[in-house]
Amino acid sequence: MARIALVTLVVLHGFIHLLGFAKAFGLAEITQLAQPLSREWGLLWLAAGVILLATAVAVVVARRWWWTIGLLAVGISQVVIFSSWHDAKWGTAANVVLLIAALYGYASRGPRSLRTEFEQDLLHEWPPALSPSDALIEESDLAHLPAPVQRYLRRSGVVGRPAVTDFRATWTGRMRSGPDKAWMTFNAEQMDVIDPPRRYFFMNARMKGMPVDVFHAFDSDGATMRVRLLSAFTMVDAKGAALTRAETVTLFNDLCCLAPGALLSPNTAWTPIDGLSASAQFTLGTNTITAKLVFDDAGDLIDFVADGRGAMSSDGTTITPMRWTTPMHDYAEVGQARVATKAEVRWHPESGHGPMVSSSSHRWLTTSRSAATAADKTPLVANIHISTYLRGRCTKSTAIVDTTPGFDTHAARPVSRLSPRLGFPLGSPRQPYGW
Repeated sequence: MARIALVTLVVLHGFIHLLGFAKAFGLAEITQLAQPLSREWGLLWLAAGVILLATAVAVVVARRWWWTIGLLAVGISQVVIFSSWHDAKWGTAANVVLLIAALYGYASRGPRSLRTEFEQDLLHEWPPALSPSDALIEESDLAHLPAPVQRYLRRSGVVGRPAVTDFRATWTGRMRSGPDKAWMTFNAEQMDVIDPPRRYFFMNARMKGMPVDVFHAFDSDGATMRVRLLSAFTMVDAKGAALTRAETVTLFNDLCCLAPGALLSPNTAWTPIDGLSASAQFTLGTNTITAKLVFDDAGDLIDFVADGRGAMSSDGTTITPMRWTTPMHDYAEVGQARVATKAEVRWHPESGHGPMVSSSSHRWLTTSRSAATAADKTPLVANIHISTYLRGRCTKSTAIVDTTPGFDTHAARPVSRLSPRLGFPLGSPRQPYGW
C-alpha cells in the first residue's frame, strides 16, 4: 500500500513538472505558473518531470537501486521549484516525502544495508554448490544409525539420491512477542551450506507499522545477530559464545527437518534410546549440543527436543536457557522429497520463571509470558510458512504453527515460487550490487 501511494504521488508530481515545460515553450496557457519561464528553465522542468516518472517506474521494477534515481529527482525538482518559488513552493512537500522514501531505500537496499550484506554472503556461498555431489546415498551408509533414524531417512527419500550440499528457504508469516501484543507480519529467507556448516538468514518484519530488518550469520567465526529499525537504527547487535551455541542447535534442527540426508555427517554421534527415539550429539568447533529426535510408528520425525536453544531477550544481551521443541506432523510427498507440511516451534519456560520477554530468533519466533504461574509451562510458539529448495530436489513445505491458549491461529500467506535451477525466488536479484 505504501509503495502504491508513493508511486501515485511521484507520478502526479512528475506530470505537474511537465507543465513548466509546456509554459516555457508556449505549448499551453498555464495560469498556475504566473512567473515567466525561459526555454532553458523549461528544459530543466522537463528533465525533472521525466526523472520523476522514471523514479516511479523504478520503485516498482528496480527496488534495489530506485533510490539513486529518486535522490537525483528530488535535487533537480527542488531546483526548479526554487526558480518559481511563489507558484511552485507546495511541490516541496512532495519532494520531502520522496526524499524520506529514498533515504529509507538507501538504508534498506543500499551498499551498507543488512539485506545487501545477506545477499552478498548468499551469492558468495551459493556458486560453489551449484553442482550436486555425484555420490549417491546408499543403504549401507545408514547402517551405523539407530533404527528409527534409518527409517526416517528411508521415508524421506534420501537413499539413492545425491547428498544435499546446501539449501535455501523462503517464507512469510506473522509473529508477536506476547498474547496482548500486536501481530507483526514478516517475510524471511535463509541459506544453509552443509560442509563446512554455514547459515545466513534475513528477515524483514513490521513493528507498529515500521519496518525492522534482522540478519543472522553463522559461520566458522561464530554467530551474529543484528536488528535495525527502519533499516538504519540498531536495536540489537549480538554475538558471542552463548549465541553461537544457540545457533548450533538451530542449524542442526534445520538439517533434521529440511535436509535429513545431512544426518549422515561425521559431526553427528548417535545413541539409541528406544524404537521410536534417538539421541544425537552434534559437534561444531568447541560446541557439542545434544538433541532428542522422536519418531512415530511409521518412521516420521515428529519432534525435536533440545535444551541448548535458549530464548533471547528483546535487546539481544541475554539468552535464557529453556527447553526448545519443534513438533511436526502431516507428512506428504512434495516433489521428490517427503517432508512435514505442518510444524510447531516452542520454547518451554520452567515453572516459577519470572517475567520474560523474548524476541524473534531465526525461523522460530518466540512469545512471552508476563507472570510466573503454572501457565509458564505452556509452550511458546510462532507461525511459519516455508518453501525450501534442496540441491538435487525442490520441495515446498507449509508450517502452520499452533498457538498457546488465548493466542490466535494464523495461516501464513503463500511464498514466492522458486527458480528450478538455483532456487532463487523468481524476480529476486542474482548479482551483487558491485559496490
